[in-house]
Amino acid sequence: MQLLPCLLICLCCLQLSAQKKNDAYQLHIRKATSPVKIDGVIDEQAWADAETATDFFMILPMDTSFAEVRTDVRMVYDQQNIYLLVENFNGVPGPYMVESLRRDFAFLKNDNFLLFMDPFDDQTNGFSFGANAAGAQWDGLMYDGGKVDLSWDNKWHSVVKNYPDKWVFEAVIPFKSIRYKKGITRWGINFGRNDLKTTEKSSWAPVPRQFPSASLAYTGVLVWDVPPPDPGPNISLIPYLLGGVNKDYQSGKPEKWRGDAGLDAKIAVTSSLNLDLTVNPDFSQVDVDKQVTNLDRFELFFPERRQFFLENGDQFTNFGYAGIRPFFSRRIGLGVPIHFGARLSGKLNKDWRLGVMNMQTGSQSATALPAQNFTVAALQRRVFARSNVGFLAINKESINYHPEKAAPGEPVYSRYNRNFGLEYNLASANNFWTGKAMVLKSFSPGKTGRDWAHAANLQYTSRKWNISWQHEYVGKNYTAEVGYVPRQGYIKLMPQVTHLFFPKSGPVLSHGPQLTSTSFFDEQMRHTDNELLASYGLVFRSRNTLTLWGSNTYIRLLQPFDPVNVGKDSLVAGTRHHWNTVGADYVSKPQSLFTYALSARYGGYYADGRRLTLGGEFGYRFQPYVSIALSANYNKLDLPQPWGLNDFWLVGPRLDVTMTNTLFFTGFMQYNEQMKNMNLNTRFQWRYRPASDLFIVYTDNYLPEPFFVKNRALVVKLVYWLNI
Repeated sequence: MQLLPCLLICLCCLQLSAQKKNDAYQLHIRKATSPVKIDGVIDEQAWADAETATDFFMILPMDTSFAEVRTDVRMVYDQQNIYLLVENFNGVPGPYMVESLRRDFAFLKNDNFLLFMDPFDDQTNGFSFGANAAGAQWDGLMYDGGKVDLSWDNKWHSVVKNYPDKWVFEAVIPFKSIRYKKGITRWGINFGRNDLKTTEKSSWAPVPRQFPSASLAYTGVLVWDVPPPDPGPNISLIPYLLGGVNKDYQSGKPEKWRGDAGLDAKIAVTSSLNLDLTVNPDFSQVDVDKQVTNLDRFELFFPERRQFFLENGDQFTNFGYAGIRPFFSRRIGLGVPIHFGARLSGKLNKDWRLGVMNMQTGSQSATALPAQNFTVAALQRRVFARSNVGFLAINKESINYHPEKAAPGEPVYSRYNRNFGLEYNLASANNFWTGKAMVLKSFSPGKTGRDWAHAANLQYTSRKWNISWQHEYVGKNYTAEVGYVPRQGYIKLMPQVTHLFFPKSGPVLSHGPQLTSTSFFDEQMRHTDNELLASYGLVFRSRNTLTLWGSNTYIRLLQPFDPVNVGKDSLVAGTRHHWNTVGADYVSKPQSLFTYALSARYGGYYADGRRLTLGGEFGYRFQPYVSIALSANYNKLDLPQPWGLNDFWLVGPRLDVTMTNTLFFTGFMQYNEQMKNMNLNTRFQWRYRPASDLFIVYTDNYLPEPFFVKNRALVVKLVYWLNI
């Protein structure tokens, strides 16, 4: 396998000049000449004296002209805060389009304004703040040069006020809520605007249409008149109190009452490096996973939702690929208590980034699971224009555990599992070339040889072309107990080509074909899987989309597999299966109060069977206060005996009520016919002060046939954020 060295050479050779693309776009920020009141009213002298960023550039529908919708932005600061004022002028008459008042809204479904801020001007990491036209807030950590992690939550304040000709967004962001290096007077900055009534997306510093407006490669420059002030001591304590009750009806045992308390702390070691501590964390307010009909041969991936693991977690969780994740935080605290944890993360300087995390879990007597310690360390070094080299080390250790002493019939766990990895992430100055090359090695008791993995990909993205290559190798003995690697002992090759056409007029904005080939081989290069997928996509000027596709699939089973995943019987390992499938996907335009997405597929299946899948997501909003949604999925599998005809429904209605931008109620139900389960989850949240919340969460689980309560629980949790 000489592909990895060759691709490493290619990735290094593809580095372009380090010259920043939009260095000429500069906004000068000066100290406020008067006090600023956050009320959406522009009557302070400070705003009259501030420099204005205007003349935005259009990104969509086309990126070759100035925006037609006017946006003006001003920024000032004082010793404690950064102040932001945005005038979002009307493009056409009519009400604004928003989903709700809920935080961290979907960008493409709301009239909104977003700030993208890169304090180190490294065009890779930063912060994002914004609001929609109804006043719902958006905040997140930026990583990988243009992605936003919306799980990040911090203290800041904003107001949106509507006028006949515009909506005004005014915000105050404390210096203590962000991380930056003292003495740096040039920050990367850009502003993005989404106006659904005109279907126009725009930015202050121009961004090519094939990239998101959050792309840090295309930020302008925020020029400070003097270095930003030292934020001073920055320590936050976040205690919680919790009470609850749950009852397991299947076991027949009496209800269990619960009282608990815990503490998180955030300590700024430097102005750009943060220490997070947690003692007895609780995640009862986190949304439950969205259920799926499982027809897959391998473990399904469900994303992490616990905030402690998500904040600043990109250095750990983004190492590797979707199917080769050496670190997956959901492996920590799965069904066992987390006693305490600590994470040190942030920037050492413009070129170096550090992340170290340690978590300690308790034992579980029911499964004889020992107490375990998890340590993860990541170090990243910026190279060339926007690329970096990263190192990752993972250690999972069972405390005072001796597997040889396990009682007969008792589960046996490993004493330790360790992973070490090195990767190179390519991002050219203009973002046209991106890629990654990595190598991983695992260490586990009794496993030697074929215990490493490597992968590489290279992607070229222009306005009309997207061409990529990816290959992966995972050895049979490669083990990542704290990772997500659902498949071992394979080699994967995946080229992909997309071409787009842009009509000068008419209802279609862009259209074009995409061809993807995904092939799997065993370690002796014997063919085991292949899928050839051809699709044609259309994007309309009103932002609705249509995709038509067809695929050809071949699978040689490497182990027995139940094609309906209900335990009836299994196909024999070594059997070969081949089929064709056609499908279509349609997403309606986001401007409508009633929105929907439809999908359908029909074709062959295992054992010369047939499969029909129909899916839909439907939503209606009484903006901005109420949003009603329904997702439905139907699978019909027609197979020979013993499986026969199988029908699976998966239905999930959801209700969101946002009484204000600090008072929320969510209720949803999921009915999974394949799993024979129905669950109900409701959550009330009151943000009674910035970053401080009261949660009331109620959950119910049922057996749908016969209708029978399995378990139910009620939790009340109070969280308070205290700055010292």
